[in-house]
Amino acid sequence: MALIPTTILTGFLGAGKTTLLNRILQEPHGMRIAVIENEFGQENIDNEILLKDSNEQIVEMNNGCICCTVRGDLIVALTGLARRRAAGELQFDRVVIETTGLANPGPVAQTFFVDEEVGSYYMLDAVLTVVDARHAMAQLDEHEEAQRQVGFADRLLLSKTDLVDADTLAALTRRLKRINPRAPIGRADFGRTPLNEVLDLRGFNLNEKLELDPDFLATEAAQVHDHEHPHAHEHAHEHGHEGHDHAPGEPCDHPAHNHHHAGHSDEIAAFVFKSSRPFDSARLDEFLGGLVQVYGPRMLRYKGVLLMQGAERKVVFQGVHQLMGSDLGAKWGESEERGSKMVFIGKNLPKDIFIRGLEQCLV
Repeated sequence: MALIPTTILTGFLGAGKTTLLNRILQEPHGMRIAVIENEFGQENIDNEILLKDSNEQIVEMNNGCICCTVRGDLIVALTGLARRRAAGELQFDRVVIETTGLANPGPVAQTFFVDEEVGSYYMLDAVLTVVDARHAMAQLDEHEEAQRQVGFADRLLLSKTDLVDADTLAALTRRLKRINPRAPIGRADFGRTPLNEVLDLRGFNLNEKLELDPDFLATEAAQVHDHEHPHAHEHAHEHGHEGHDHAPGEPCDHPAHNHHHAGHSDEIAAFVFKSSRPFDSARLDEFLGGLVQVYGPRMLRYKGVLLMQGAERKVVFQGVHQLMGSDLGAKWGESEERGSKMVFIGKNLPKDIFIRGLEQCLV
């Protein structure tokens, strides 16, 4: 039986998750979706549609969706729903889990990989994060949970964009891309967003799609080795990877300095490793294993498409905290430019240690 695709919907308090869910639960989209309100034992949100009851309870909506409120163990709720579906008691084709606004989505995502029964029924499709355009800058400054929700996302949806001006929106967009350059940014004002921007994103698939924001890549590539630059000695050690095809004297657009100038110092941020030289697979396995052991709790999401020595096929890998998986991808094309590209998103990760270590794993 095909696995049930599941979306984790997260976002800080008041971002508009429930508005988006209400649209999913009411609109005539013809899909049978089970929505799980995962309130972690707290008081449920005050909303007419989503039940306020102390135990798990299920309501069937008139558009074919079902709504399940669970306080407590998400694994029990997921397996219970799947068993009832298998027995023909409930009908649904996919699941959306809404987490509480203060939740770190990491443990919710890990549920799909560490619990055997959940893994036998469900496939984690993506983490979707709703970002309140009006309040996000302050929330990101004050709450690490807000940064984690952005860092974990496979897609970001901006809400309340009508309440901010273009400059504020542009500054927020730049900041979100520094934290997470692999998540496309869409809109969800008043919960309005096409369902194809919410479902079937395949963000947790081991596939070769590693879409990184081009502006972020340009920023990374523009980091300068310019000894006349006032910051040269501060950040020269950060430039371990290849691909700096800039002229001497170009302005340094390093994210760390952007944070400094903008007054926002995010603990959660991303960096990219690129190389056209192949990896030695034994050395890379050993190094990545060590990284995950030491820094796993601080590594939110990481993903890469790798060129390995002597291999005709790409190797795709990704991970969440200490859980890492890899798979063989397609063959390298005759005219395709071969090389490795990896992105790491985490809390205060020592970029120079990662970059230098990865370079030492190259042939």
